[in-house]
Amino acid sequence: MRFSTQTLLLQLGVVLLVVLLSGAVHAWLVYDRIGTEAENQALTLARTVAADPDVRADVQDISKEEGTPPPPVLLQGPLQAAAEAARVRTGALFVVITDETGLRLAHPEPARLGERVSTDPSVALGGEEITTRNTGTLGPSAGAKVPVYAPGPADRTGTIVGEVSVGYSVESLTRSLARDIVPIALTAGGALLAGVLASFLLRHRLQRLTLGLEPEEISTLVHDQVAVLQGVDDGVIGIAADGRISVFNAAASRLLDLPDITGQDWASANVPGQLKQLTRPAAQDAEAVEVVAGGRVLVASARKAWHRKEDLGWVVMLRDRTELQQLTRQLDAVGTMSTALRAQRHEFANQLHTIAGFMSIGQHEQAKTYLERLSATGPLKFPVEQAELLQDPYLQAFIGAKSVEASERGVSLRIGPETLVRGHVVDPQDVTTVLGNLIDNAVSAAVGGSAAERWVEVELLDDAGHGGTLHIVVADSGDGLAGAGPEEVFAEGFTTAAQPSAAAAGQGFGLALVRNLARRRGGEVRVLESGTPGGPGAVFMATVPGVMGGTGVRDDDMDAPETGTGPTARKDSIG
Repeated sequence: MRFSTQTLLLQLGVVLLVVLLSGAVHAWLVYDRIGTEAENQALTLARTVAADPDVRADVQDISKEEGTPPPPVLLQGPLQAAAEAARVRTGALFVVITDETGLRLAHPEPARLGERVSTDPSVALGGEEITTRNTGTLGPSAGAKVPVYAPGPADRTGTIVGEVSVGYSVESLTRSLARDIVPIALTAGGALLAGVLASFLLRHRLQRLTLGLEPEEISTLVHDQVAVLQGVDDGVIGIAADGRISVFNAAASRLLDLPDITGQDWASANVPGQLKQLTRPAAQDAEAVEVVAGGRVLVASARKAWHRKEDLGWVVMLRDRTELQQLTRQLDAVGTMSTALRAQRHEFANQLHTIAGFMSIGQHEQAKTYLERLSATGPLKFPVEQAELLQDPYLQAFIGAKSVEASERGVSLRIGPETLVRGHVVDPQDVTTVLGNLIDNAVSAAVGGSAAERWVEVELLDDAGHGGTLHIVVADSGDGLAGAGPEEVFAEGFTTAAQPSAAAAGQGFGLALVRNLARRRGGEVRVLESGTPGGPGAVFMATVPGVMGGTGVRDDDMDAPETGTGPTARKDSIG
């Protein structure tokens, strides 16, 4: 049996029990009230009969005589006539008059005349009035007994010569109760009907709120939900149909760098606006978008949730693409360096072929001279001039690879004369992200620019002795920021490309990611020059603390030249 059915039956049982108990108590109270009214009516009638002067005189006369008159005499006497007249007039079961010994002087049944009453008359004969509910010769009744005083003062202090008993049949009380019980029954039936209707409505609401699930199923779902939501690395945000955030798992809190906001209104929650755009009614089939939040690049998607035909709201999924993008950039760097190595391997093979040619024709002196020259200049030529300003091999390799990649696109990548890096990189991942994004954007700007000569110039200056900071300045020959403001370029999705790709492709998020990463480390990325159409283009400066290690060089060797070096001085000289 389903839990909702059990609840319904329990409610119906409780309602039925309450109605029956209430009806029984009400009926008993009505019955008691009718009995009390009958007793009061009998008392009033008994007082009336006992106060009749003729009755008092006749009872006294009989009491003075020796013995009691025979039944035929009593049947024809005035007391029997007065008692029967009162009984018939009021509908009482009996009106009995006795003498001072309790012998009947008047009774509805003539055969009972002259006999002693079946109920104890001592209380009334003792001078007290009493109401009773007992069973006599005529059956159960509710009545009263009143003493009869001899004729005299009206204060009833005279001699008691008899008593009057009046009773009303219990059957008549039951008939009165039957008349009064109809409203009780109707009230009880209405209450029972209202309780049944309320129980069915409550059952329907319970089924709707629980989606027809049993308590065991709900408990299992709760355990499964907690296990799944807290065990996955993807962020999950549930928005109920009323716009309230119902689910906000730990991964979503970590990815968005927000505290638990469960229970807040989705429209006013402190989440990126692009996430809210995904849950618009017209966005049910919207594609996934990339969002920069908390220094991370997130892929966000939203799906409408339905249970049968009931709208349950939205489910927003967040997946972290930051590490994937970093790995992609590292892979691109490795691929670029591999291309450079293949080109240099080809150059090295040509040099070997030249030496072999000299030897085959006997030009040993020429071969010796050629070898000496190679030994003096090196067998391979690094693709970037002034690479010796970068004493860190990682930076040399990375910028060399980027130089080869830029050269394939027709752009010359060069190192500025203000460059000086004497330390070594201790966090190549963040350096790759910042430097790679800035160089890639600059190369794209140079390719799309209108200048005849396409170039990108990079200057780097480390400050390993004070927080391990790396200062980066990147300039290009492009057409600048196309009228965009210095802060607008860092907005998510901003791009100067003529045909921007889809948001999910990642275009327009590099600068936002770079700035968030630098700020997370206590640094900054900003625009030094916006550039002009026809060139030179924009100049970007990045300050990334904590990525450089010690140089091993004396402090006096680290003094900057008098002419000034570094990114700030380069602001006026690049391009």
